[in-house]
Amino acid sequence: MTPVTPRYRSYGAHPARRIVATVAYVMAAIIGLWILLFLVHANRSNGVVRFVHDAATWLAGWAQGIFTFDQEWARVVCDYGLAAVVYLIVGHAVAGRLYRR
Repeated sequence: MTPVTPRYRSYGAHPARRIVATVAYVMAAIIGLWILLFLVHANRSNGVVRFVHDAATWLAGWAQGIFTFDQEWARVVCDYGLAAVVYLIVGHAVAGRLYRR
């Protein structure tokens, strides 16, 4: 009788999958942090807030101006939120594709 080795489907099993998934999470977290800081009216002259804003704007630059709501908070949430969701979906798709190899 041959021993059966269970196949675990997790992103932690292979370093490349783990790196891809982690990068996607970090990018989405930076964007999500900027959305949160914007909604709570964080002081934009603060260095940390400025860094998060610049990083999120760089990451989500391609999604800016997609939505044209009258309220600024709605534009920020939708534009940056779309970018965060896309990064998560693409990151998981790439990590899943690496799983099959």
